Amino acid sequence: MKMPQEQVERIKELGYTEAEARFLYIVAVHSGYFTLGQFRAFTKTAYGKRPTSFAQKVIKHGHATVRDYMRRGSIFHLFSRTLYGQIDKDNLRNRKRHSFDFMRTRLVLLDFILANQDLNYFETEQEKVGFFCDELGVPKDALPAKVYEGGPDGKPTLRYFVDKFPMFLASPIPGASTVANLSYVDSGFETSSHFVGHLAAYQGLFRQLKTFRFLYIAAKDAYFQTAQERFRSLVKRPLESDVSGEILRYFHIRAKWERHEYIVPITEDLEFLNEARRCFQGERFEGLFARWKTGRITEQEVRLELSQLDPRRTVFFDTFLVHSPGSPLAEVTQGGDGCVKATHHRYRNGSRHPEGYAKFLKA
Repeated sequence: MKMPQEQVERIKELGYTEAEARFLYIVAVHSGYFTLGQFRAFTKTAYGKRPTSFAQKVIKHGHATVRDYMRRGSIFHLFSRTLYGQIDKDNLRNRKRHSFDFMRTRLVLLDFILANQDLNYFETEQEKVGFFCDELGVPKDALPAKVYEGGPDGKPTLRYFVDKFPMFLASPIPGASTVANLSYVDSGFETSSHFVGHLAAYQGLFRQLKTFRFLYIAAKDAYFQTAQERFRSLVKRPLESDVSGEILRYFHIRAKWERHEYIVPITEDLEFLNEARRCFQGERFEGLFARWKTGRITEQEVRLELSQLDPRRTVFFDTFLVHSPGSPLAEVTQGGDGCVKATHHRYRNGSRHPEGYAKFLKA
């Protein structure tokens, strides 16, 4: 994990030890929220003076607040502009107060980060945009984005990758080249529609990548199979198959729209047209459309040309079940002896490579 030592030193100047400063850096960059259980896991300490002293310190210094989560435990929110300023990230949204749904997701995200500190994450929006646009040549309007309204005199702001889910480069299987690894974090309290919406927001980017890995991170494994099926049907199968059918559908709908043949708009067609305009842009597609529209090229010739110019993609999918020591989010079941027992698993892999992700994390 990239952790600039000079920024860690600046956090230490606020009165923290080396381990405390490193933990606070990770929290500030990736989550904004944490539990003492996560601090104990990071520092490999048990209940006692050290985590208690740390909790008192962040509260006393005014760097964090603490909230009770449904009477099941305490969640700390690292909000201090002073602390974020020490690492030149005082404008991060992690500082803002959020809903419990957001907090749950961030805690699961932090569990993943703490369990995989050897990975080099893209920490900021600028790093992600720079990688995809500058290094891979992805058009900026293919990136997942959200518009934020400005103040009374301010202009709307376009932000990219606002979910801030973990993203890093790593090999999908041992011995393979490194690829972009994107992810979705499910706190265990969401419906599958949230996941479908997330995939829809990333479709433009998916179509620009030759190969990538998608990781479904969750606090419960109940939705792993459903998530894998949704990803396969919405992303993997369409991308790994011949896309000429979709492009020809786009051509037909676009031509019909340009001829003003939609007396009554068909929602499904218009939604497809808007998405297709984003996915199939550039001189190659515009040239093909113009030639097809004027009859200078047949549909069979379009399919042949696309098969030569557009190589097949390879898409990987995996799941990761986080371990939440002492977390108020821990899944519990009633044990046979009447005691409540926490149920955790290190990971569960749902890809076509049964051992791929475990080896990949250790690579």
